[in-house]
Amino acid sequence: MISIAKKSIKNLVISIFMVTVGFHAFSQESLPTKLDYQKFYKTKTLVVLENSPFSEYNDKVKEAIKQNWVLNEYDFISNEEFDQKKTNPNYSFLVTSIVTFNKDKTKAQYNFLSLLLGEKATDITNMKDLCSVPMSYINVDEENYLYKLESLIRFIQNHVSMVSKNPSIISDNILKYYNKNMAQVKNKTLYITQEDLPPNTRSISKIRKLYPGRVKIVTTQEIEKAINNKNKDVVFLHKVGPEQKGHKARCFKIIIGADDAKIYYFDYHMIKNKQTDSFLVRDFKRLLN
Repeated sequence: MISIAKKSIKNLVISIFMVTVGFHAFSQESLPTKLDYQKFYKTKTLVVLENSPFSEYNDKVKEAIKQNWVLNEYDFISNEEFDQKKTNPNYSFLVTSIVTFNKDKTKAQYNFLSLLLGEKATDITNMKDLCSVPMSYINVDEENYLYKLESLIRFIQNHVSMVSKNPSIISDNILKYYNKNMAQVKNKTLYITQEDLPPNTRSISKIRKLYPGRVKIVTTQEIEKAINNKNKDVVFLHKVGPEQKGHKARCFKIIIGADDAKIYYFDYHMIKNKQTDSFLVRDFKRLLN
């Protein structure tokens, strides 16, 4: 895990989920360019493994990459090798990092998965970021998010491919682009775990009073099976929060397609009072729009 302290929105570059958080406005110079995406295809992607012998991440990421990665050649390296090779422009890197945000009084930390270009930068925060996605809140058990890792990797790959073919969207609010898919959720079955629902909405009967679409309260194993089988009928909630640990933080809510790894919905809220670490009533109502 690479540590990035007090990272600003500007430094996250095109960490696409962070565009709307709003601590800093993007400068045009901070965004990756069409040329950066072209450079990527000439690189070899090095997937940085975790040092911890107790982490299941390494096995999961190896399996997901071997089964899905088709954009360019790849290999797996250690954190130590990353430090040695990160300035080499012949490489790109799929790496996890610990991210915090400037001017964030909560000082919350998140695990991100990022695709970076190798370049002569003094710090990882200055490396061109082609795509980053939040995986989890810091110190959350791996079992809360590793079952979705394949889908996140497929999303990063699809995002890079899409932007490469349509570079005009680089300067746009990319979340607005993805949230246009929201209307399609009603044609799918939304998989969501009971733990990711607010305490007063943990039954199908209560959900139906808010949202008439198809919803199924499932286990993490059922979501993983839908991802592995690329079930075209299923979208699932990827929630990033402190998992009821009582910490003040952002709760990110992302609905992703099990088959196409496409984002159908994105939003976030600060956890406080009735705004719990969950998919809120207002989120169900937004899906009606």
